[in-house]
Amino acid sequence: MVGGGQLSRMTHQAAIALGQRLRVLAGAADEPAAQVTPDVVIGSHTDLDDLRRVATGATVLTFDHEHVPGELLDKLIAEGVNVAPPPAALLHAQDKLVMRRKLAALGAPVPRFAAIETLQAVDEFAELTGGPMVVKTTRGGYDGHGVSIVDDVVQARAAAAEYLASGVPVLVEERVAMRRELSALVARSPFGQGAAWPVVETVQEDGICVTVIAPAPDLPAESAAAAQQLGLRLADELGVVGVLAVELFETTAGELLVNELAMRPHNSGHWTMDGAATSQFEQHLRAVLDYPLGATSPVVPVTVMANVLGAAEPPAMTMDERLHHLFARYPDARVHLYGKDERPGRKIGHVNLLGDDATASAKLRERAESAAHWLSHGEWSDGWDPHE
Repeated sequence: MVGGGQLSRMTHQAAIALGQRLRVLAGAADEPAAQVTPDVVIGSHTDLDDLRRVATGATVLTFDHEHVPGELLDKLIAEGVNVAPPPAALLHAQDKLVMRRKLAALGAPVPRFAAIETLQAVDEFAELTGGPMVVKTTRGGYDGHGVSIVDDVVQARAAAAEYLASGVPVLVEERVAMRRELSALVARSPFGQGAAWPVVETVQEDGICVTVIAPAPDLPAESAAAAQQLGLRLADELGVVGVLAVELFETTAGELLVNELAMRPHNSGHWTMDGAATSQFEQHLRAVLDYPLGATSPVVPVTVMANVLGAAEPPAMTMDERLHHLFARYPDARVHLYGKDERPGRKIGHVNLLGDDATASAKLRERAESAAHWLSHGEWSDGWDPHE
């Protein structure tokens, strides 16, 4: 697996149960996956020789991020390396403009968009849509980076000018009237078998996913089925091998529009580690190894995942102490920590809580977010005191 982050770390955990060994290409020996797997190659995902070293003797080469240059992957394939997902598919997760154009050609629902090469093009798009916009870099953005949400053409021109000045291609989209964000997570094997988990609601703050509710509350059954079918169709049309996350906008009118694609395990699927018959990490391995795919049914009516984000000021209390207190209050919390240093806004872990009553998802979310806040800050958001 190319990348030594938390996705690779959790894929390693799944590989152990399958009797597999995961070799990791990590940038440093202290990255999350490099801490736990004995088979580590230290190197860069942009260096062909490093990619060759990690791929030598492996059944398949896969990824925990989308940043490997396609031309390097093409060279590996020419040398006989099995790459999954293949670079022709991965391109649609690497380049947002390529993705938008392909989805539009396939008839998938997307916001109106335009490529921006000059500021005049921003003015022309604003005249077409007549409303708020989102200005993006076409490559490299994540967790809110490379994305500017703007209210008018003046702000759009300023954001586009800044991106263009840095030499990166730019895309502008209409800002849709949105009720919430959803994610349809699916998997596809090399011979075309597909599997889909329940559609989930993702809650974002400052461009970062903070909470996932599975399944999405109050989502009509026909909308959920349509999102799953869309995810499976896109995986097939694009030739994806492995896990595909289709991030969606649910508009105030009830329409579903595709926001972005990710071709790897995804933050919106972390709930599956405890809440589904097969986790996204095991499923990704099954898919790239060409095993039959696992069942995706939930094991309880509702699961809530809350991300643990580094606080502005790391608490004086150690994480070990915080875990003690957390388990004393929430003995049912399933904690997954990534072995990362605590920095402001950095994803350092997540908490899953499972519920027996789908109608009580709001209470379960409150508990999950309380647990995550405690692990981040060393303080209870509701002022709870175990000694009172």
